[in-house]
Amino acid sequence: MLHSELIPAREKNSQRLMVMLHGLGDSIEGYRWLPEVMELPWLNYLLVNAPYDYYGGHAWFDLNDIVPGVQHSRTLLFELLDDLPSRGFPAEQITFGGFSQGCLMAVDVGLRYPHRFAGVIGISGWVSQLEKLLQELSPVARQQRLLMTHGTGDPLIRIDPVRGQIPLLKAAGLNVEWREIEKVHTITEEEIVLIRDFVQAGYSA
Repeated sequence: MLHSELIPAREKNSQRLMVMLHGLGDSIEGYRWLPEVMELPWLNYLLVNAPYDYYGGHAWFDLNDIVPGVQHSRTLLFELLDDLPSRGFPAEQITFGGFSQGCLMAVDVGLRYPHRFAGVIGISGWVSQLEKLLQELSPVARQQRLLMTHGTGDPLIRIDPVRGQIPLLKAAGLNVEWREIEKVHTITEEEIVLIRDFVQAGYSA
């Protein structure tokens, strides 16, 4: 079972939830700032720790052997998502997002999960085993809204290979919005505006 923490919305009784997955070596603690900068009083947040220990933080998979870790983390995230309706958060009210390794997991799980989300957000990451993912898309994958952002100057995950994956996702009929931003491996104020607009649109559709 994954360790997670719910940060409740300021507005009571809201079912709207953003699940956020951190990057390599980070944790729940690295995203406590998110609710304040998003400025959406009706949005709950679920921050999730990855399952593997990594130098005082956590990881979703081993960079030297990605596939087994991704598969294990996928199973755990499916279990987490399956439990959320019983806690008052149905899938269609959930925005599912992640940064770096968390981006990979959000896209990997978001396009395989059998229920439609309000949106899927991938920040500064990439798609693992893209051809296999496209073979295993859920029946609702082409109904999922997907926002992917990346830094043009990212020194850790270079933009060119990720940029090359976007046409393949679109050719498969996926609803992908791709945004390139002048940044390194981080989340910028400009990006927060894009994410906020994307989240709001998911609940007004």
